[in-house]
Amino acid sequence: MTVRWASYAALGDSFSEGLWDFADDDVDADRQDRAVRGWTDRLAQILSERRTAEGHDPLRYANLAIRGRLLRPIVVEQVPTALAMRPDLVSLVGGGNDLLRLDADPDRLARRLETAVVQLREAGSDVLLATGMDSHRTPLMRHTRSRVAVFNTHIWSMARRHGAYVVDLWGMGVLRDWSMWDDDRLHLTSDGHRLVADAALVALGLDPQRDDWCDPAPVPVRAGLAADARWVRDHVAPWVNRHLHGRSSGDGRTGKRPHLDPLP
Repeated sequence: MTVRWASYAALGDSFSEGLWDFADDDVDADRQDRAVRGWTDRLAQILSERRTAEGHDPLRYANLAIRGRLLRPIVVEQVPTALAMRPDLVSLVGGGNDLLRLDADPDRLARRLETAVVQLREAGSDVLLATGMDSHRTPLMRHTRSRVAVFNTHIWSMARRHGAYVVDLWGMGVLRDWSMWDDDRLHLTSDGHRLVADAALVALGLDPQRDDWCDPAPVPVRAGLAADARWVRDHVAPWVNRHLHGRSSGDGRTGKRPHLDPLP
């Protein structure tokens, strides 16, 4: 099927920045400083390769996503930049960091997201959204499940109203396989990002790279209390500490691809 988009901009947080799908083999480098790829980069590369195979110019691609970003900064900072670029396709995925907070209001978040969707659609861009993932098997994280479910319902509704595409992460049974997740239990591994790129292709009406992109996952093995304790110590506690002090893992960072440049 023909790829009709000549340019693509990815907006969002760590999920769209690509944590922890490392783009290099320098395992000795600090992981915070290593280049990451992620599902958006993978999607862009596939779209570009299919375009060139059809005799078209390579896809022009920008990635403005920054780890740790809440939805408001994504909408206030990244969306206007994307509007100025006027890309054919924009992926806008945010709100996950907001929904981790106990006082999160999924209805208010949805209104903010929909405002951005309307702006992008009125500017002529196709918009790709994504639902939140189902966290019912994850300790602590399962308490966000009801908020995520409400937010997801809003996403499907706004997509219908405005003609947007949706990556159905909630429905991807394969993501219930722990091997798809980093030790922090918040970010995908390279295999997970690869499958989400396939899910995005399907959402856009294109063929996936792999037919097993949405296969049911095996019954997950319980991590155990010792593993849960390490997770809380190494990942949850630092996140809470940053939150209490008003800091973010993305402080001082900028989007890794700030311009719509052709892919090689």
